[in-house]
Amino acid sequence: MNRLRLKKNEEKRLRAGHLWIFSNEVDTAATPLKGLEPGSLALIEDSRGQALGLAYVNPDTLICARVLTRDVRASVNENFIVRRLETASALRERLFDKPYYRLVHGESDGLPGLVVDRFGDVLSVQTNTAGMERLQPEIFSALEKTFSPRAIVLKNTSSLRQLEGLQKETRLIGGELSGPVEIEENDVKFRIDILGGQKTGWFFDHRSNRALAAKLAGGQRVLDLFSYTGGWGIQAAVAGAASVDCVDGSETALALAGENAELNGVGGRVNSLRADVFDFLKQAREERRRYDLIVLDPPALIKRKKDAKAGVEAYQRLNQGALQLLAPGGILVSASCSYHLQRETLHDLLRASARHGDRHLVFIAQGGQGPDHPVHPAIPETDYLKAYFCSVTPSL
Repeated sequence: MNRLRLKKNEEKRLRAGHLWIFSNEVDTAATPLKGLEPGSLALIEDSRGQALGLAYVNPDTLICARVLTRDVRASVNENFIVRRLETASALRERLFDKPYYRLVHGESDGLPGLVVDRFGDVLSVQTNTAGMERLQPEIFSALEKTFSPRAIVLKNTSSLRQLEGLQKETRLIGGELSGPVEIEENDVKFRIDILGGQKTGWFFDHRSNRALAAKLAGGQRVLDLFSYTGGWGIQAAVAGAASVDCVDGSETALALAGENAELNGVGGRVNSLRADVFDFLKQAREERRRYDLIVLDPPALIKRKKDAKAGVEAYQRLNQGALQLLAPGGILVSASCSYHLQRETLHDLLRASARHGDRHLVFIAQGGQGPDHPVHPAIPETDYLKAYFCSVTPSL
């Protein structure tokens, strides 16, 4: 087997629980990275030659190895993956009474680079690294053996794949899938487009945040920005919102939002508005529109650390624009899925946005990702989602 020996003291992070190895941590004089096949397995050693675990490697990336197991005698095969899937499934079954959740959340479930979302008897899979790409046959076989799904969809559209030298692709791996799939979240029904939709087809990570927003929506005028297929807005309507405006740039997503509103019997109170959100905020301000509850849940605006400055400016513009549409005493739910936008930064950004508009803003709740997106305590990158629930009144 290939070996990767670390430089002196570079094993400290691994011993503390992290699973990543960076290329500048490897003693390339003793164990060259060049020539290793992307996705192949390697034995990881500390500087004295003591074995630390088994990892898959990619010599062409900054994160050149990701540890799969600390048991150096393990065989990384179908049975290995089945055991990890069974452990992940057992946790989700304790958390949820219906099979709609993220089944595998990468490193947190001991399968770095792998994401699996479960939509009843349909599974949506992302293999975001060369190591997981190489293990695809074993992954698909293990999923079939463990869950006997009606269909498995490979949804490899993540931008992470480009960093790994992999192409994007979407295809049906097994079974049949003729159209949208119906799921439930917080007792609300949704039809989702796995093959044509964003990411795996749905965003389970905001489940608990959407439930809280729905509790606050009774009798309110609600604005759902970057609404996608209506995850926030339709749950608000079902909870008794007076009206809901869903704003998104995708005609396809809004069409599904309309179907989902009808599916739940709230079509008469949900409006779908196709627009660029920045443009909508400007026009709505000019028209003096007012909302009692605004949800601002944009896609990741900071995908790389070097994009942080421009991304923070975009978040600032969005939050300032949303606050300008908020009625006195209204609630703003401001969310970010950008890991590189730290919680403290969003906190201060909201403070500054409120002062810019001469508003009094207080936090009434804070949210993160749901329990089916567990956070690995040694890997900060797994803790990416943040949401602030803000009560906003005129200036003191």
